[in-house]
Amino acid sequence: MSMHVLIPSAGAGSRLPGDAPKQYRQVAGASIVAHTVRAFLACPRVTDVTVVVQSGDALAHAVLPAHPRLCLAEVGGATRAHSVMKGLQWMRDRGVDANAWALVHDAARCCVTPDAIERLINACEHDPVGGLLAVPLPDTLKRAKLDAKGSVPQVATTVPREGLWLAQTPQMFRMGMLLQALEQSDLARITDEASALEQMGLSPLLVAGSSSNFKVTYAEDLLLAEAILLARGTPAPTEYEHG
Repeated sequence: MSMHVLIPSAGAGSRLPGDAPKQYRQVAGASIVAHTVRAFLACPRVTDVTVVVQSGDALAHAVLPAHPRLCLAEVGGATRAHSVMKGLQWMRDRGVDANAWALVHDAARCCVTPDAIERLINACEHDPVGGLLAVPLPDTLKRAKLDAKGSVPQVATTVPREGLWLAQTPQMFRMGMLLQALEQSDLARITDEASALEQMGLSPLLVAGSSSNFKVTYAEDLLLAEAILLARGTPAPTEYEHG
């Protein structure tokens, strides 16, 4: 069964200010999205990788080297959920079968590994729904309230962490099923692909991920991502092996 990766990369990354959207910031010698793409192209079972960008995005063309399994879809939407839906529609219009698997991954999770991707594929490929990488919540969780002046957060209560997981990506579902779920949903309420499937009454698998598969969001995350990539000896993806 074919495995099609969709990487939404059309956001502005407003929580990480700078001279370019965060997916184009440099870590370990290359852009964040270039490292992300390389991890998927290193997986032999991945059929192709589609990166969804805004129309006319010159940076994407500049930082992503050519590869026969990589293409850019200039159909990015106003939100991540819109970009995913438009990307899936773009893939459908180009002949991707509704029963094929779609693996949706955040462009800013540049420390994902081929091993983690393969682990998700192996866990989900025979499941009727699919699933996602996730990690059990390791820390005590507090619900906040504001102080009397309405400015300083205080602890309202401790939330039991039993059964709570932190969702990651990739998230792997049948393309047609995921597209139907998104097209039927209020996209403003969709925080990840699994939540769209959940609204259809489906229960995706939770596949153990890793804390290193975090999403670059704040300035300190750039330093952590670079440290992880350099510690792995990850070469800068100035070009991709043609396979």
